[in-house]
Amino acid sequence: MRILVTGGAGYIGSVIVEELLRAGHELTVYDNLNEGHRAAVSPGAEFVHADLLDRERLKSTLRQRNIEVVIHTASDSLAGESMQHPAKCYETNFLAGLSLLGVMKDAQITRLIFSSTAAVYGELYWQRIEEADPPGPTNPYSETKLAFERALHWYEQAYGLRYVTFRYFNVAGATVRCGEWRAAETHLIPLLLQVAAGRRSHLEIYGDDYPTRDGTCVRDYIHVVDLARAHRLAINILNERSAVYNVGCGGDGFTVKEVISCASKITGKEIPARITARRAEDPAIVVASSKLIKQELGWS
Repeated sequence: MRILVTGGAGYIGSVIVEELLRAGHELTVYDNLNEGHRAAVSPGAEFVHADLLDRERLKSTLRQRNIEVVIHTASDSLAGESMQHPAKCYETNFLAGLSLLGVMKDAQITRLIFSSTAAVYGELYWQRIEEADPPGPTNPYSETKLAFERALHWYEQAYGLRYVTFRYFNVAGATVRCGEWRAAETHLIPLLLQVAAGRRSHLEIYGDDYPTRDGTCVRDYIHVVDLARAHRLAINILNERSAVYNVGCGGDGFTVKEVISCASKITGKEIPARITARRAEDPAIVVASSKLIKQELGWS
């Protein structure tokens, strides 16, 4: 199929592009490179350097390449930054998303896969989160993701859009050529590996007084290649129905201290850590139930 990936020069988007190229699809990457990198775009994909708010450029891209499916990964993804600059987050995650939907509607493209987030659930304690659980965003980042999810529902009712929304849990890992590559790194696993490699003196743990087994936050980690495979599988159902899926490993999750201990054993390096104040946007526990995606897509 002919597929457009917004944000395809970013971490997750670039790995999705790799996965879909291997499956024989034709890929176009549409990215403004505010966060992505041109070098992360697979050589087999076409690249368009443009912004989603540029409706004319977007319209011409969809029509010239006869796009059949859109995978929308482009977004601002830092919860802390969204608390400081909510206007920027709303423009990038919601207004640009509505621009995309409007151009798709005009071009009569009715299939979309959306990169959402487990953060839409907010504070759900001591359970494996299921898709039917009530959302409770705690910051502008998760609020804008949920707002776009709701827009998809109404666009389906009015315009016949078919969509799959993936609520990502904590994504980590890399392929041979694509991985996490940010000017300011904030994710736990890249940070602790930088400490192990001697590029940082220590890791900061934001709070150790949460109601968890060792006081640090519990998260559900998923490899980025497994996440990309979920997108490949989702293409098969877009002609039939819409769906919302958690994408996580399930289980009991891992605390920050457990991840640090594991990384230290694997690398054979000490990873010094310092306890600092909690971050306002961090819930104590975020762990998925992945039952639905396994049952309906055959994903694992």
